[in-house]
Amino acid sequence: MTYEEWPRRVAALGQFHVEDPQRPELTEDDEHHLRTVLRARSGEEIVATNGKGSWSICEVGAAALTRVTPVCVDPSTPPTTLYLAPLKGDRSEWAVAKATELGVSRIVPLITRRLAVKFKGDTRRKVVSRWRRIAAEAGGQSRRTYDVVVDEPVNVSDVPVNVAVADFDGDGDWTGVVAVAIGPEGGWAPDEWTNDRRRVSLGPTVLRAETAGVVAASLLAFGAGGWGFTLDGRRDG
Repeated sequence: MTYEEWPRRVAALGQFHVEDPQRPELTEDDEHHLRTVLRARSGEEIVATNGKGSWSICEVGAAALTRVTPVCVDPSTPPTTLYLAPLKGDRSEWAVAKATELGVSRIVPLITRRLAVKFKGDTRRKVVSRWRRIAAEAGGQSRRTYDVVVDEPVNVSDVPVNVAVADFDGDGDWTGVVAVAIGPEGGWAPDEWTNDRRRVSLGPTVLRAETAGVVAASLLAFGAGGWGFTLDGRRDG
């Protein structure tokens, strides 16, 4: 993507997922959203992407879309993962949306000892499904062309050893951190993580759990070079 292309993408009426940006066809639901909810008029433009980095700008016609730019491919983003404990109400959904906007590439629901919400059976399936829908919507709104992966939930005991843990007493050095775990409203249980697990700080103030998720997502994206800079202030690439 060049800076010349970006304003046109931002100005587009919306971004939609298609199988092939070369020959864009919307699903029935997306057609309804485009023409009934957004009230698209002929001649307006949208972005069509396959969620794998490829995209094109298309013009809305009376009955179909017409591709008006070549198919372009965005460079892949650095892989970053946010392990997020489900929260009460819509707070974790808000965090999922913001983490997607900020550039996290993977979000994993994390089952901890102090979860304050029911997270089993049907409820668990509905929460994961909703997180995936929210991530997809936020990805379109922020013009991301690589789909954010929302994985199946995992227990703390199954989190890989390279994943850092957000902790008030953690280290302020985020160098090399590409995956981090955020706890629930009640925080981590005293012995929930092994002593050799890397712990990182989110700053000098006590944050709400959903705010912690957003701060962690920002540091992950920034530190991995997803914003064009690294934590030491150097331009990436």
